[in-house]
Amino acid sequence: MKGDFNKIVNEKTPVLVDFFAEWCGPCKAQSPVIKELAQEVNGKVRVIKIDIDKNQAVAQRYNVRGVPTLVLFIEGQIVWRQSGVQSKSQLLDVIKQHTSVLG
Repeated sequence: MKGDFNKIVNEKTPVLVDFFAEWCGPCKAQSPVIKELAQEVNGKVRVIKIDIDKNQAVAQRYNVRGVPTLVLFIEGQIVWRQSGVQSKSQLLDVIKQHTSVLG
């Protein structure tokens, strides 16, 4: 995963990463929001989910202490990160603030 992750977040397309865990209640609440958002921004923003238990090195590298933690990468740079459940409108606003992809 590590090599692929680096490649993905360094692409020109903005990437929203949802760091989650299977055992996390709030993550389960966040999941349908992420799915809906991914469909809405399809092709403009890449949305990926990273299970912190299966990808501990990536989680440690980005200092993910709580889940869900959402991180927006643009060409490899973190431009926004937030822990806790976010609404779709909050996430769309963040994407609009940091990119021009949603016009």
